[in-house]
Amino acid sequence: MSAESSLISSHVVERDGELLLRDGVRLMARLWFPRGDGPWPALLMRQPYGRRLASTVTLAHPSWWARQGYVVIVQDVRGQGDSEGTFHGFSQEADDTAQTHDWVRSLPECNGRIGCYGFSYQGMTQLLAPADATPPDCLAPAMAGLDERLHWSSEGHAHWWHLNLGWGLQLAAQQARRRRDRSAWEAIRRALEDGSYLRDGPELLKRHDPDGMACHWLAQDPADRSAWRRHDPPQSWLRQPMLLLGGWWDPHLMGILDLYRRSEDAGGMPELHIGPASHLQWWPGAQTLLLRFFDQHLKHGQTGPGQQQFWDLGRQEWRTPPQPEPLRWSLQGDGLACLDPASGRLDSNDAGCGEQRLVHDPWRPVPAIGGHLSPSAGPADRRSLDERADVATFTSAPLEQSVELSGQPQLLIQAGADQPGFDLCVVLSRLPQGSAAVEQLSCGVIRVLGTEAEHVAERRVLLQPLLATCSAGDRLRLSLAAAAWPAIGVNPGTPEHPSGAPSACHRVVTMTLELAGSVLSLNPFNSGRLNSD
Repeated sequence: MSAESSLISSHVVERDGELLLRDGVRLMARLWFPRGDGPWPALLMRQPYGRRLASTVTLAHPSWWARQGYVVIVQDVRGQGDSEGTFHGFSQEADDTAQTHDWVRSLPECNGRIGCYGFSYQGMTQLLAPADATPPDCLAPAMAGLDERLHWSSEGHAHWWHLNLGWGLQLAAQQARRRRDRSAWEAIRRALEDGSYLRDGPELLKRHDPDGMACHWLAQDPADRSAWRRHDPPQSWLRQPMLLLGGWWDPHLMGILDLYRRSEDAGGMPELHIGPASHLQWWPGAQTLLLRFFDQHLKHGQTGPGQQQFWDLGRQEWRTPPQPEPLRWSLQGDGLACLDPASGRLDSNDAGCGEQRLVHDPWRPVPAIGGHLSPSAGPADRRSLDERADVATFTSAPLEQSVELSGQPQLLIQAGADQPGFDLCVVLSRLPQGSAAVEQLSCGVIRVLGTEAEHVAERRVLLQPLLATCSAGDRLRLSLAAAAWPAIGVNPGTPEHPSGAPSACHRVVTMTLELAGSVLSLNPFNSGRLNSD
């Protein structure tokens, strides 16, 4: 072992470790553990970004976990970091996970008990294993999901544009570094720094990582369920103690909610916390929440039903999920909802009425801000966007009493266009009493392509789930647009041309919104099943 592969501090010892798989591939890992007598329970993370990084963008450094009485193992997955082999993404992980768990249990520093932790890709590596594999003692997958179409790469039949490209190019750059291809690495890095990846990203992926997951995802049709893979963890793993962490502004929130339901269906008692978090920015108490969970199940052997805690975006406090009353609003307007904020109305008493035309100019597509898909994920004030003439707004009267928005918003509306392709992008916001702010709460999109788009028909737009209490005097607003760039690629107005950055092939699209019969409602969390499609 080289001098730099081991380190001893006053409290923590570090060393490298390697696992020789049955097929001859070596996987490298880094270990952190307390000085003194062991063995200790193990915390395992398997990730593709380099084991020394150890997901410290969101999680405490492994040395902190070691000081809490754990041996921490962070492993480079096959074909990434310093591990041998070829990286194939999620499809490779099941067998390697099972062999890794056997290896961890055999380590002299491990007392045989294993907890898995990590988010995003590192959440998936906790869940994928052969059906007969021995499960870990507990799992804490955060911000991940099992359906590559609905939980990783698209919604409303539209690709996540900047997310797919940014993540795919990050992995492509790591592959270039492994090949010692400096020019490829620098080309990718420049594109990410100057923003040109939003236009040139697909070609960069085809050139530098043609077999990568992101390249495959962008080539697949998000409207074709049969073309996509959905992963199935062993039922015995889903029954193990599980802590699920999600964020209101995280793109994988629907995946975490699906995991919660699947664990319950398998007979598990999962614990669920959804907080004020984006994918890379978590709330301060997340580390102590994880520590409490691992101490409970790895040190004290305690079991029991898992709790549910949701952050109320309105009250700014943690709550158990409420049992909300049914809520419904209709859209009303006289055709000026894009120009006069008093024209478009959100009404909880009367039926929808009126018609609205919405003109989409691909030269200046409506940008996406905040929320779960944009480059600026998180809370946002969308006042300036709602003032654009290509955004239709429908605003309620001041609320007579407080209202709990709890669950998944969905909009039913009659919509069509004069071209064989359009996007309908919907945002729900709160207008606090006494303020000019427009606080964006939730957003969603639907993409319609082909001759179907040229007929006015009922469309259903599903938005990101939320919990937000609005006070008496607040108003609600629904904003409708035909683009959310670069969260999703700009619809070209023709099914023959792929979406992406605006081009000379993109057409001006005029949408017709018929408001009669329009309904904005919320599917509550306790309905048993939230919709993804």
